[in-house]
Amino acid sequence: MDSKAKKLKSELRKRYRAEREFLVVSSDWDHLIAAKEIQNAKVIASYVSYGFEPDTSGLNAELTRLGKLVVTPHMLEDKDLEWRTSEDQVFNGELDVVIVPALHIDRNGNRLGQGGGSYDRALKRTKAWRVALVYPGELTSEEIPVEPHDQKVHATATSEILVRFTTQS
Repeated sequence: MDSKAKKLKSELRKRYRAEREFLVVSSDWDHLIAAKEIQNAKVIASYVSYGFEPDTSGLNAELTRLGKLVVTPHMLEDKDLEWRTSEDQVFNGELDVVIVPALHIDRNGNRLGQGGGSYDRALKRTKAWRVALVYPGELTSEEIPVEPHDQKVHATATSEILVRFTTQS
């Protein structure tokens, strides 16, 4: 089953990356910022978007303006992630929220990422609330293949809506 799931996930990644090249969508995250988990958070792990990912620049700036400590992932040699702050901030390692990238999310909170497993390893080590950012149309009723190491998210956000999942990891 794992090799079948791995192959299917690889095929889906190719398809979803190609579909993203033609998207032009606003990056309004006010509804996500208004979520109680974000409002109550002190430390939020986010990411710096690149390529065709939903834009996080305004989101990260607003979170910082609101007084949240925003940490970002840095890839280690072993492809694991470590969260880092800017030079003048202190971070004790405890996260309240993790904002993660995704190519697609299914209705059970399963996330299809880029395929390296880096976020799955990082998510396994935290009890923080997890929300994946996707474009409208990338939240699907089609089930995403799951491997044993895959970590679910608690919610997903598009530029229009925030969807919470009842199936928690």
